[in-house]
Parts: sequence; structure tokens; C-alpha cells
Amino acid sequence: FEREAGEGETMAPVVIVTGGSGLVGKGIEWVVQNKPEVVGDAKFVFLSSKDADLRDEAQTVACFKKHSPTHVIHLAARVGGLFKNMRSKVEMMVENIAINNNVLHAANECGVDRCVSMTSTCVFPDKVEYPISEDMLHEGPPHPSNEGYAYAKRMVEVLSRCYNEQYGRNYMTVVPTNVFGPFDNFNIDDGHVAPGLMHKCYHAKKGGDNLTVWGTGKPLRQFIFSRDLAELVLWSTLTYAGKDSLMLCPDEADEISIAQLADTVAASMGFPSDRLKFDTSKADGQYKKTVSNKRLRGHRPDFKFTPFSEAMKITCQWFEDNYETCRK
Repeated sequence: FEREAGEGETMAPVVIVTGGSGLVGKGIEWVVQNKPEVVGDAKFVFLSSKDADLRDEAQTVACFKKHSPTHVIHLAARVGGLFKNMRSKVEMMVENIAINNNVLHAANECGVDRCVSMTSTCVFPDKVEYPISEDMLHEGPPHPSNEGYAYAKRMVEVLSRCYNEQYGRNYMTVVPTNVFGPFDNFNIDDGHVAPGLMHKCYHAKKGGDNLTVWGTGKPLRQFIFSRDLAELVLWSTLTYAGKDSLMLCPDEADEISIAQLADTVAASMGFPSDRLKFDTSKADGQYKKTVSNKRLRGHRPDFKFTPFSEAMKITCQWFEDNYETCRK
């Protein structure tokens, strides 16, 4: 089952985006609408769980055949914060393996030559030399807290290589660092550090309270704005021809401390900086988790990431404007 162009016509690419209603999917939608030069004449189909249950092979194949894609951006996953990962290891592993197997199978069935799947830096080995590079993925076990999710995500990288070898496909994985932006999950208990802090700041501002950040604020993280990530994922799908995994993140020099993150959130939300407090009785977590973007920079030395303060302002504004309806 493959689409065919008539004589003398070249077909415009049709790109299926799984997980199209999530943080990165919405980033891609924004780039498609606002930066047409990135996508050319490509048509996009954004799938959400309403369109098909990707854990079900028959539903996945039927949905793909309906849209006849030429390219797939695979973002859909069962995800959760630390506690959900620890509580639901079986579901995290089984459901993510099923989703990945079904999406790559459906892509191959439809004759899709390019499928770009997203994994995460949290699936890399727990004990590793920094900076982390793409080739370290299988060099040791992941952190025990999220091993169910991590091994499932590692397998999509293996499966992509297997399709390339057996079926001559061009399937690959991309690996972002800490993503933030509009349409994130702003849940304080089960979300990630940046959106959780925005939500805490929102409450502190409304209640006239202090904003308390756990730890010293010294640990460093690489944050990537969802719209920058979206642009790089689109480039990886439509332009880049390589099959090697790519780390997608800003340069090591642009690492942000948790204290800088808190300051930037406070400034973006008009929260007084003198009411920002650090609870040093709480653990800091890992000091650095630096990722090397050397391979990306080899292909895109000129790519300009949105300045952190500007990206944070856009995100905080979106969060406040959409507080009633956003995921929290």
C-alpha cells in the first residue's frame, strides 16, 4: 500500500505526526503555520489518541492507510514524571513497546521511507561520562526509577536500525534535552521542572506567598524551547538524510542553572525576586547531565536557538492566558 505520483508530477510530502496534540506536536504545528520556509509544500496530519489507539496494531495500520503518509514524525508515548514512572513500570514498558512497534510497522506497510522517532536523554545510562553523546545509549543500564520506560524507548532506536537493514528504510531517532513551551503539562507533582515551577509561581503570585524552590539552585540543565525543537525535528525529517541518532539541544555553554530558571520564570511572570527562596534542606539531584550537540552542529552550525528568556516569556504568557484549559 503506497501512494504513487502520476507521470511527471512530484508528490508533496504527507507527514503524519503521532502525539500531535502534545508539547512537541503543538510546537511542530506552530512552525508549520508560522515558518512555511521550513516545511515547503509538505502537508501535515496531526494525530491524537482520538484518531487511533496506537497500542492497537489494526487501528494504527488503518489510520496510517487512511492518510497515505510519505513521512512519519513519531512523538506519541505513554509518559509521566518520576513517581508515575516508578509506580507503573509494567504499563510504561509494555505500552511504549506496543506503540513503537505498531507505528514503525504501519509506516513500513505504507511504504514510508523516513520515520523520525523521538526518545529522551533520560533513557541513557545512569552512570556515564559527560558529555553524553548519541553512541552511548546502550553502554549501561538506565536509572532504575524509569527502567520500564527507558528500555522501551531504547528499543525504538534498535527497531529503526533493523528496518533500515532489512527493508532499506531511512528510520532514525532524535533525542531532545529538557523541552518546555506552550501546551506543556504544568502539573506540579508529575510534570517536569520548568512547567512545574511556572505553576508554583502562578500560585505564589496569586496568594502573595514566597516561591520556594527545592535545593540550592546550582544544578545545570540544557533546556530547549518546543518551537526550536520542532524546527529541528522537521529539518531531520524533510531535509537531513542521515540515519544516525541526533541529540537536539542548545550548546553546552548555554546550560541554565535551576536558580537562573527560577529567576527567569519569576521575571517572566512579574513575580518579585525578593520572594524567591531556596530550600537547601531538599536534595539537589544530579549537578550536571550535559549532552553533546556536536553531531547536530556538524550539520547545522548556523542554527539559532531562541534566547532562553524570550522563550520563557512566551511560555509563561501562554500558561497564564490558558490557565483554565491547559494540562495541569
